[in-house]
Amino acid sequence: MSNIDNFKNFVRKNPSLIDYVKEGKNTWQEFYELYDLYKEDLNIWDKYLKKETRENNNFNINNILDYAKNINVNKLQDGITSIQKAIDLFGGMLTKDNTKVENNSYRPRPVYRRFDD
Repeated sequence: MSNIDNFKNFVRKNPSLIDYVKEGKNTWQEFYELYDLYKEDLNIWDKYLKKETRENNNFNINNILDYAKNINVNKLQDGITSIQKAIDLFGGMLTKDNTKVENNSYRPRPVYRRFDD
């Protein structure tokens, strides 16, 4: 197995390296050079690999509260109101369809006839 194949396997095991390249913080060339010199020495890769474990372990109540602080209450209320209007409109359409079925049982009296005929 070549050194490049070993590096590819290392990246597959540690997908957080992909994020560094996508964000423009590092290039594949830089990572490959580190791998070529130090292989899988954790002292070298520790600062790149800890990001993944921190993101997974720090999802707690503080993160939820931070997300809640960023919610725009007015936009949320507008969205809820829009959903309620859509449900009311849909419900109104259903009840109108039901009343049409009931109206079909009504037969109007011919115009030329009177009540006592």
